Order: sequence, then structure tokens, then C-alpha cells
Amino acid sequence: MTGSLLEVIALDVRDAMAAEDGGADRLEIVADMSVGGLTPAPETVAAIAKRSALPQMVMLRSNAGYGATPEELEGLERDARVLADAGAAGFVFGFLDDEGRVDLAATEALIHAVTPLPWTFHRAVDNADDVQASWRAVRLLPNLATVLTSGDPSGIAAGLPVLRSRAEAGDAPIILAGGGLKPHLVPPLLDYGVRAFHVGGGVRSSWSDPVDVERVRRWRDLVDTI
Repeated sequence: MTGSLLEVIALDVRDAMAAEDGGADRLEIVADMSVGGLTPAPETVAAIAKRSALPQMVMLRSNAGYGATPEELEGLERDARVLADAGAAGFVFGFLDDEGRVDLAATEALIHAVTPLPWTFHRAVDNADDVQASWRAVRLLPNLATVLTSGDPSGIAAGLPVLRSRAEAGDAPIILAGGGLKPHLVPPLLDYGVRAFHVGGGVRSSWSDPVDVERVRRWRDLVDTI
């Protein structure tokens, strides 16, 4: 890979192939984007692995919120093993407790379940009661590859100040900027030192439509303008 990392959300094999043809470096595999993404079927991961060489970061999330019951957590631990066998290169997860803090017990349980594979802490960090405290907790966790973040629950446009402060604190190498990412927001993020970008809705007309190769190519060119 040269330049910046471009990660594209894929729901199926067709999306994965279009993302690869358009120049993406990595896939995030999810189901049900109506709730922000849930754990996909292992059959989906296996089918993509047969057709695409791109690494798959697979979502582990069982509900529309940022918490997990003990039963859900046990299910996600089982899912992780099956999905790893199906071809996952890493995973995407992260939890908050009832007080809006990073749920370290739940998160560390899944880290243990997916080890030695890398993982991404997803946008739960943007929804914490104290975002800066949550960042301090997350960045110390083992095997962390990236933090998928917009800096604000409403999206990157509002979250730029947070992303800038995290970059200035030394976290630019683990920031995966995503969530309402628009082309005009890429230059300031590049200026902050961010080099990893995540797109989903920006590479398709709607979530019921497939990934568009040409849109991926435009994003590829944009994030590489360093």
C-alpha cells in the first residue's frame, strides 16, 4: 500500500469486488447498516475470501447500541472464532457501560477471543460521556489496529476539533476517520496527520445499492493527495 489507507464497507461479494477494483486497501464487513452495522454471516466472509484478496475487518456487534449483555458477549466470542476460520483478517468492536464509559471488561473479553488478530475500536468512542477519557482508555488496549472515529456522534464535520486534538496528542497513526466523511473534510484530516479513511455511504447511492467502482476510485485519488 502507498499513501493513505482506504477502508470500504462491504455487505457482500459484489461490494468487495467493486471496492478492490476501485483501489481500496481493506474492507469492513457488516450486516444491517440500518442500525450502523451488525455481525455478518460467516458465509459472507467465506465467500468474499474466495473472490477478494483484500483483508476483511469483520464487525462483532449484536445490537443497535454500544453495550452487550453477558449472553450477547458469549455469542460474539463464538462468532469471532467462526468468522476467523471463514477468513476474517481482524475485527471491529467496542463497548460502553451504562455510565457511558468504555466497558473494559467486555472489550478485553473480545480482544482475548480474537487474539492474535488485530482489531478496530468502532464509533462507540464518539458516543462516550467523556470522549477524551474514552480515548485514553482505548489507546492502551492490546493489539489495537485503528480507532474508527468521527470525533462526534453526528459526524466528522462536527468532530474535527476532537480529531485534531487526538492527532496532536499522538494518536494520528491509529485514527481511522469515518462516519459522515465528505471529500472536503479529507484535506484538513491529512493536515492533522491522519492517514486512514473509512467510507460506506460515500461509495454508493444508497445502502440498498452496491458499491460503485468509480466512486471508490475518486476516494482513492482524494486520500492519496498528500
